[in-house]
Amino acid sequence: MNKKYLNLLGLANVAKGIVSGETLIKSIVANETKLVVIANDASANTKKKITDKCHFYHVDYFIVDENIETISKAVGKNNRVALGIINQGFAKKIKELIGG
Repeated sequence: MNKKYLNLLGLANVAKGIVSGETLIKSIVANETKLVVIANDASANTKKKITDKCHFYHVDYFIVDENIETISKAVGKNNRVALGIINQGFAKKIKELIGG
């Protein structure tokens, strides 16, 4: 897996192209999220909640090899378990870099 996507996550965050937390779920339901990135050490319940929403609303997602700390550091915030990319351009490039 290409780690360059972490840099792109940071760039997307600066460009206001990322949502997280409860806003992520609302964004998936509103069909605004184009791609979801989930940390590998997220709890089973959290993974299930997010992946179920992604399946139902047809949103692509990846459970990446990075942990919560690495994902959080990439966007300059604390305790980010999952990130939703709402910008189509960033979503497409991140998806390519992750390997989708």
